[in-house]
Amino acid sequence: MTVVTAGAAAQGAAALCAGAALWCAAEHRRMRRRARTVLALPGGGAALWPVSLGRWLDVARGHPEWLCLPVAAAVALLGGSFLPLPAGAAAVPIVARRLRARRVRREREALGDRVVALCGAVAGELRAGWQPAQALAFAARTTGALGGQEAAVLAAARFGGDVPRALRRAARQDGAEGLAGMAACWQVAVDGGAGLAAGLDRLEAALRGHQTQRERLRAQLAGAWATVTVLAVLPVAGLGLGAALGARPLQVLLHTPAGLGCLAVGGALEGLGLWWAARIVRSGERP
Repeated sequence: MTVVTAGAAAQGAAALCAGAALWCAAEHRRMRRRARTVLALPGGGAALWPVSLGRWLDVARGHPEWLCLPVAAAVALLGGSFLPLPAGAAAVPIVARRLRARRVRREREALGDRVVALCGAVAGELRAGWQPAQALAFAARTTGALGGQEAAVLAAARFGGDVPRALRRAARQDGAEGLAGMAACWQVAVDGGAGLAAGLDRLEAALRGHQTQRERLRAQLAGAWATVTVLAVLPVAGLGLGAALGARPLQVLLHTPAGLGCLAVGGALEGLGLWWAARIVRSGERP
C-alpha cells in the first residue's frame, strides 16, 4: 500500500495551485488574442507576452488579499506541509476586512476634505457676486463634496426648496458631517439675514483646524504604529533567521507535536498582542 506523506501532499497541493494559475493565465491570454483578432485592435500580438504578469499585477492592485494564497502555497512547499494552505485561505477574509476598513477611512477623510473645499468655494463665489444657489451649484460640481445627495441639494437650491434640510440629509454620509454646519449657516442667513460668506469662512476655519489636529495626532502616533508593525514582523524575521542558521524551523513547527503546539500558542498570542496594541493606538487617535 502506498503511503502519501504530508510533504508530498503539500507539494502536490502547491503544484495544483500553480498549475491552475498558469491555466488561468494561458486562458486569459488566448481570449485576449482572439479579441484582438476579431476586433482588429491596434498593437497586434507582440505585446501579449506580459499578459500573465499584468493579470497578477491587476489582481494585486484590485484585491491584494488574494496574495495570501500564493504566499501560503509557497510556505507549504517550503515546509512540506499542507497546514499553511487552510491558514492562507482563512487569512483572505481577515485581510480583506482590514483593507476595506482602511479604504473606507480614506474615503471618509477625502470626503471631509472636499466638504472643507466646498465651504471655501461657496464663500469665494458669494464674494464674487453670485447668488447662493448659483455659488452652491458651481462649488458642488467642482468639489464633488455632496456625494450621492448632490442632485437633491442642487434641486432644492435651484427651485426654492429647503436647502438646509437637504444639506442635513447629505451630512449623514460618512465623512460629510461638516455639511450640517453649512446647513446651519444657510438657515441663519435665510432666517436672520446674516452674511452667509462670513459664516462659511468661520466654518471652513473650524473644519481645517480639526483636520490639522487630526494630522498632528496621527504624526505623534506614527511611532506607536511602527512598534505594532515591528511586533507583527518579528516572528517572520525569527523564522528567517532560524532558516539562515540551518535550524529548519518550518519542519519543526509543522511536523512535530511540540512545534504544532508552539505554533498554535504563539499564533494566538501574536494575534492577541497585535489586536490589543492596535486597539490602544486607535483609542489615542480618537479626538
